[in-house]
Amino acid sequence: MEFACLGWPPNAPTLRLDYRRFAYAGKFVLGSTGKAVVRDGVGDEEPRSSETDREEPRSSETDREFDDGVLAAASFSADRTDPDRLVVRYVTVRDDRQGEGLGARLLAFVAGRAAARGYDRVRIAVNNPAAYRAAYRAGFAFTGAETGLAELVCERPAARPATRDVGRYRDGLRRYRERDLDDELAARLDDWLDDPPAVVDPPPGVDAAGERVARRDRSE
Repeated sequence: MEFACLGWPPNAPTLRLDYRRFAYAGKFVLGSTGKAVVRDGVGDEEPRSSETDREEPRSSETDREFDDGVLAAASFSADRTDPDRLVVRYVTVRDDRQGEGLGARLLAFVAGRAAARGYDRVRIAVNNPAAYRAAYRAGFAFTGAETGLAELVCERPAARPATRDVGRYRDGLRRYRERDLDDELAARLDDWLDDPPAVVDPPPGVDAAGERVARRDRSE
């Protein structure tokens, strides 16, 4: 398994994720957002560059093909109002690998790559309590704000985990509790109304230039 940053906007590679196995698959086919993935090394295909996509439209046969070996993916771009802040737009994990913590570790990896690229902060807006917990595991913390899409806004310094207030963490979960959740998720949410989960270590991986990135100590 490998974590890799594939590229940065505006000319990032595209990903052809299987829409039957990934949520938000259609959000990864444009080169206007950066991409990072967790991959298992099985697939032989390289992601297409956005320029290749423009020059060679895909045939109906190609449309049925998907990038192999991707277990999870994230897309990101600079905040439109604050160029020092990176916004993670989408995170998706393949249906058979959910529950393994890949989303949280990928978010922590993206934050490390953002710090190396000069961003001060990283932000993500999450629409369900499982994603909220994953963001906390990646070192994010609830800001107290919500988006117009009823998503809770979480943020962290790019170079280190956020300072986390237990009361605000619980406040975020209670906001989800007021929504229409299925019984299983509601029960899990009640179990989560304790302290925030432990923060994962940023995993090593590969940067956009293909260079190896070592694991960083969170105390640095």
